[in-house]
Amino acid sequence: MALTEEGTYALGQESGSLLLKTSRTGLGRKAGHDLTIEATRWSASVTIAPTDPARSSVAVEVEVDALEVREGTGGVLPLGDSDRSEIKKNLRKVLQADRHPTITFRSTRVQGTPEEFTVEGDLTITGTTRTVTVRATADGDRVHGGTTVVQTDFGIKPYSAFFGALRLADEVDVAFDLTFPD
Repeated sequence: MALTEEGTYALGQESGSLLLKTSRTGLGRKAGHDLTIEATRWSASVTIAPTDPARSSVAVEVEVDALEVREGTGGVLPLGDSDRSEIKKNLRKVLQADRHPTITFRSTRVQGTPEEFTVEGDLTITGTTRTVTVRATADGDRVHGGTTVVQTDFGIKPYSAFFGALRLADEVDVAFDLTFPD
């Protein structure tokens, strides 16, 4: 299947990866880790209209409880299992998983060509919705791309420790690499 074929496709974690990448800032940044967090349960419905991109659409839902720390680089000590557990607990708290169990994205506009395109839409995190633009490229049945999300735009205070000397950067990069089904 190439993305030049019109149709609606169901995607999920079996289709590829959806990753969040954080970085650290502050005087104590050397003590922390830059994290790669994977969404292990998510679903998407993608409608492709290659001859009229405006008719294309994307809807994505990510389960907050299914965000798993995959890698931590940097830091004074290696990232251990207890660190991963603590980070997951903090993620649930910061993202208010008990009140907002999902993160959603709904496109409002698709522009470009089947090979290179942008998807503008409404991203909802912790009950707050903001417009974001996702950039993507396609090669055959593979699509990869991403966007940057600013936590404070969604009312999220970036995690900090050591009296604020170690802080998570406000910007979180979101990246995906997907294969569309035949």
